[in-house]
Amino acid sequence: MSIHDEYDAVFKALASPVRRQILDDLRDQPLTTGALCTHFADIDRCTVMQHLKVLEEAGLVIAERRGRERWNHLNAMPIQDIHDRWIGPHAAAASARLARFKQAVEAGKGN
Repeated sequence: MSIHDEYDAVFKALASPVRRQILDDLRDQPLTTGALCTHFADIDRCTVMQHLKVLEEAGLVIAERRGRERWNHLNAMPIQDIHDRWIGPHAAAASARLARFKQAVEAGKGN
């Protein structure tokens, strides 16, 4: 899988509000699939598991079996990779443009 395919899988996974909520739920601690299902009363367990599968395929969730339980852990590295590739550089460039604009406006006020 190319890096572009990996980015596409992450963006696809993040496109769903349910999957984003699952990632938010896993932010502070790993949870069992059963515990995650209780957070989504309006969808069934099978649908939650399908969402988890998409998150796993994107590398955003790592599942660990402990006996009969499946513990889901957040893997934030793919999100960090996207931040490093897209958000950070674009935000830095935009901030630099705004700083230059501010300086130009302030320089013009003195005239």
